Amino acid sequence: MSSLVRHVTIDCSDPYRLASFWAGALGAPLADDDHPGDPEATVLAPGVALLFIAVPEGKSVKNRLHLDLQPQDRTRDEEVERLLALGATLLSDRRRPDGTGWAVLADVEGNEFCVERSAAERAAGATAA
Repeated sequence: MSSLVRHVTIDCSDPYRLASFWAGALGAPLADDDHPGDPEATVLAPGVALLFIAVPEGKSVKNRLHLDLQPQDRTRDEEVERLLALGATLLSDRRRPDGTGWAVLADVEGNEFCVERSAAERAAGATAA
């Protein structure tokens, strides 16, 4: 029998704050027992949960693992704007004039993640090519 990924665990300085950002980004709830000041917090995202754990050291280098988000009910550009309003920062804009590409953002603690095109945008691009 094989294993399943139960959590993607992210080290951070403020688990509740970072989990709250990701709960908003993913439209998923925090675990019922998570509260400000807790040493860990969980976002109950469909598929695999995100577990945020307090660590004493700060982030010092680029992530070696990051999340790629694909919007479900809006365009890539609309999703980028929504995430910026939640507190994300645009690090690198790799969107191309032909509609392909992605945007690299950082969450509220500086962890990099990408926003790709939605499935509808990919399908529209495939039929236009």
